[in-house]
Amino acid sequence: MKNNFLTKVSNGFKESYTELVHKVTWPTRTELANSSVVVLIASIIIALVVWLMDFSFENIMTFVYGLFY
Repeated sequence: MKNNFLTKVSNGFKESYTELVHKVTWPTRTELANSSVVVLIASIIIALVVWLMDFSFENIMTFVYGLFY
């Protein structure tokens, strides 16, 4: 049983290596740079939207609490 497990693990590593070397299409440096720029811009936009929502909610709640105190 132990030998069977080791054989399966070994075959799994061999198949993974073969797939990575022969079947995976790796991006070029230009494609990778373009994708990185897209991710950076999207991250900045999302961060700004979250900041704007947080800032707005804080001001709205400050106004609402100010009505009662």
